[in-house]
Amino acid sequence: MQTLTIYFDGRCPLCLAEIHVLRTRNRRDLLRFVDVTAQDYRESSHGVSCDAALANIHARLGDNTLLRGPAVFAEAYRRADLTRSAWLLSRPALQPLLTFAYRQFARHRHAVSRFAGPLLLRIARRIYR
Repeated sequence: MQTLTIYFDGRCPLCLAEIHVLRTRNRRDLLRFVDVTAQDYRESSHGVSCDAALANIHARLGDNTLLRGPAVFAEAYRRADLTRSAWLLSRPALQPLLTFAYRQFARHRHAVSRFAGPLLLRIARRIYR
């Protein structure tokens, strides 16, 4: 199975909670994580602009295939051995709903994250050590 590099928003507590869970479940070392908000992030090194990654989660497979939106989560969960979640998020019939829901979340993630992010990050850190 190819490695998946996930480009994420390091300023978003909700996003950080998700990344924390994935990092702790990355037992097969199939996931890489890149914070697009880090000072040393360079678009030229990754081929993904910060603006694009902030508008819609991106990931790159080892063969250079670029993924966007809910497909990123399905592939990440598969590599983190969260097989039920991966299966659910990869159902073709759910893709329109998942895409719509994710777009809404991505637009408002900082507002949602201010409300729920810190609590969810604390829970993720407590459960996934």
